[in-house]
Amino acid sequence: MFDTLSDRLSTAFKNLRGKGKLTDADIDATTREIRIALLEADVALPVVKEFIGAVRERASGADVRGGLNPAQQVIKIVNEELVKILGGETRELRMAKRPPTVIMLAGLQGAGKTTLAGKLAKWLKEIKHQTPMLVAADLQRPNAVTQLQVVGERAGVPVFAPEPGNGIGNPVDVARKAMEEAKAKQHSVVIVDTAGRLGVDEELMKQAADIRDAVSPDEILFVVDAMIGQDAVTTAQAFLDGVGFDGVVLSKLDGDARGGAALSISHVTGRQVMFASNGEKLEDFDVFHPDRMASRILGMGDVMSLIEQAERTFDADAAAKTAAKLQKKGGKDFTLDDFLAQMQSVRKMGPLTKIFGMLPGAAQFKDQLENFDEREIDRIEAVIHSMTPAERADPNIINGSRRARIAKGSGTEVATVGGLVERFFEARKMMSAMATGKGMPGMPGMPGMPGMGGGKRAKQQAKKGKAKRGSGNPAKRANQATNQPAEPAPGQLPAAFGGTAAGGDDFELPDALKNMLDGK
Repeated sequence: MFDTLSDRLSTAFKNLRGKGKLTDADIDATTREIRIALLEADVALPVVKEFIGAVRERASGADVRGGLNPAQQVIKIVNEELVKILGGETRELRMAKRPPTVIMLAGLQGAGKTTLAGKLAKWLKEIKHQTPMLVAADLQRPNAVTQLQVVGERAGVPVFAPEPGNGIGNPVDVARKAMEEAKAKQHSVVIVDTAGRLGVDEELMKQAADIRDAVSPDEILFVVDAMIGQDAVTTAQAFLDGVGFDGVVLSKLDGDARGGAALSISHVTGRQVMFASNGEKLEDFDVFHPDRMASRILGMGDVMSLIEQAERTFDADAAAKTAAKLQKKGGKDFTLDDFLAQMQSVRKMGPLTKIFGMLPGAAQFKDQLENFDEREIDRIEAVIHSMTPAERADPNIINGSRRARIAKGSGTEVATVGGLVERFFEARKMMSAMATGKGMPGMPGMPGMPGMGGGKRAKQQAKKGKAKRGSGNPAKRANQATNQPAEPAPGQLPAAFGGTAAGGDDFELPDALKNMLDGK
């Protein structure tokens, strides 16, 4: 959703790189680009004005103008101001002192309240270890009760639905009976799904207010479709005035809209965005962290969320056993079965494009991530499953006839099988080096790094390069000197790590990552 905004902001910051000092013209040009980027993202005009004013004032300070790296300091300022308009600190759910905690969902029809109810219930059950119950108080929309029952079954959460819906029943009575049911069954959380409308009207507001008065909710969450832009802010203000709410949930953050609602709604209403729904699955639900969202928008990744997802997904004991295998015998005990188990664990974290997108600098290979085919992982699994236990334990025994059999069994080409085995050996070597503390292949100045100044092969290459002499022809020798890559200036990164190479080449991905993204 924030791709366009991220690209525009990156362009604005790029013009500041290499400057030793910021002038008024630099600040004007940068804030103009940021203003255009925010307006194109459909951010509310009052929010844009306040944001640009704060950035301009802070960027004009003497501490920035005299700084050694003005570009980085301006990025820091923009990041801090983004965090402010996104709500500042992360807000937790208020839990009742005496259960059950009552959470009421409100919003327009089509905002995703019913699905969001299931996601929230699943999150409360698995992450917060609560015993939630869903309440079907949307008795107007056709099949809304049935949909909530299906969602509740998928989430493993009971649904209280005494009325069939489809225009039959009183939602206020259902809400009252739900409180009695929750106390009798000792549910710690009650989530009330209310009816929505195609637009804001008095009937909707009155019904929502009646339910609110009947159950006295601890939290009223306003669910808003993040794809509707400025209308989200208008609708939120109308609900705030008519019913009132304590927090906001952004749904459909995985869409391709411009994202202005997320950047505007908290600042305009004064209510914190608490959760974000970013997919169709019940697992696609996250706590909204303003600082992490700002970091994503600025292309700096979201490592903390990635770590939290990994902790929830990976088995600590299995990970310890895998690490032990990689540390012994140069990693030779690490088999294709282990490789498959690791790959399946990573897949449980979500789509690989989403995982890679949380890494710092991922925006630089955004196009490759978008074109990555997730089915490539299915093909890899099919190839490994077509191998015998002996072949998975020792891939060295896979000869030509075995490759042909495996390819036929997995519905792939012989070259695909051979390529997978080669990539497995490379991955095992890399992971073994990391597990034994020898560093990661491809990083400069670390031991055991082929081709990067630390390994045996690098030393051999250095000797070869030293022995090679220039041509005796002065003209040819001058031509050779011209074609050699330029050394980075002191304090500047090499081209492979984001610096500027001869000819201004852009950042290049490591070959291993390129091959994986291309499915080679």
